[in-house]
Amino acid sequence: MDQLSIVILAAGKGKRMYSSLPKVLHPIGGEPMLARVIHTARALNPARIVVVYGHGGEQVRATITDPDIEWAEQAEQLGTGHALKMALPLLPQAGKTLVLYGDVPLTRVETLTDLVAAAGSESSLLTDVVANPAGYGRIVRGAHGIEAIVEDKDCNPEQRAITEINTGMLVLPTARLAGWLGELNNGNAQGEYYLTDVIALSVRDGITVHGVRVADSWQAAGVNNKLQLAELERVLQQNQARELLLAGVTLADPARIDVRGTLSHGQDVTIDVNCVFEGTVELGDGVSIGAHCVLKNVRIAAGTKIAPFSHLEDAVVGADCRIGPYARLRPGATLAEKVHIGNFVEVKKSEIGVGSKVNHLTYIGDAAIGSGSNIGAGTITCNYDGVNKFKTVIGDNAFIGSGTMLVAPVTVENGATIGAGSVISKTAPAETLTVARARQVTLTGWQRPQKKG
Repeated sequence: MDQLSIVILAAGKGKRMYSSLPKVLHPIGGEPMLARVIHTARALNPARIVVVYGHGGEQVRATITDPDIEWAEQAEQLGTGHALKMALPLLPQAGKTLVLYGDVPLTRVETLTDLVAAAGSESSLLTDVVANPAGYGRIVRGAHGIEAIVEDKDCNPEQRAITEINTGMLVLPTARLAGWLGELNNGNAQGEYYLTDVIALSVRDGITVHGVRVADSWQAAGVNNKLQLAELERVLQQNQARELLLAGVTLADPARIDVRGTLSHGQDVTIDVNCVFEGTVELGDGVSIGAHCVLKNVRIAAGTKIAPFSHLEDAVVGADCRIGPYARLRPGATLAEKVHIGNFVEVKKSEIGVGSKVNHLTYIGDAAIGSGSNIGAGTITCNYDGVNKFKTVIGDNAFIGSGTMLVAPVTVENGATIGAGSVISKTAPAETLTVARARQVTLTGWQRPQKKG
């Protein structure tokens, strides 16, 4: 099999994005467009991937740190043909080269596989058929393949009626690149060296250009402005929702879900509206996610129910837990089975044991809570002294009364009970009641202050 090289052109400025962020770094599906193109390219198992960078190059290279990527700089943006020429020193003399674009993020691996296969030892070009081809280069086909690409302004009436257009993605024999690219000229209105001119050179030299029509126009759609980016984002989310539905996930509304990473799942998973999944999310069998939840890099075991408006990040949740509504699990939160985390509860960098409950208006940070404990409403683990963090340890079957302040480092032993309103700064012994609050005092004759004037 011929050696495959892939060159991704990603040097453009993207003026119409009106952003200081290089165009290819704008996110789609939670990752930069260029990263998504690289992932697709890598799936073809090429011998090398070369990214041609230019505008915002330092930022691009700082963001894309994959060790298998080779980089070629296009210091001046003089067109796509010039961009590919910058990659030539990194390409072998043999095999074939697939050219992709860093701002065309949704091309499927299967489409590119077909394009590479169609080329054989010759050339191939990905085309699209559109209802309104105005402004695009038309594909003129002959008996043995594509004969020419005619720019819109140069079309005669017969050619103008053609609805098959050029997408720019193509496969070329690598050994021919140096010669063909050396023949390009910039005698056009833009003063640029166009890669598409290579098609005519391939035909001239008797090398057939095989046309492959893309199945869906969005696979070849590029991004030049925020509107096009938003349109492709919706296409991506619709495709992902469809895949989830076909895999058995229940979505309350497929139009109101955003997957900005990887979402894996078991059977009988239910997701309500307006949920966002970021990074790597794993949902076990029978997991239910309520409306308006955000989950980022979390693992949720079977049978757990997440109530609406909950936010979970870098957390692990055991089986048959109940979370929310309005709960927040921050990085390092690890919950065992059958844990209850209620409304307006925040948990950070803490382990909570089997069957424990933290149901109302509570902050648990830098803590370890055993099994079967109950944490009352308004409890706060006071874990920070302004400089350092300290740990709170609560044993099994402890009962913490409402409004308790646990001043870390502190331990509440197994079976201990803390009276409501206590400030606990020393060890609370096992199987006893500890109360630490000021004596109640009533002052007779006291009058509420009056407003002056």
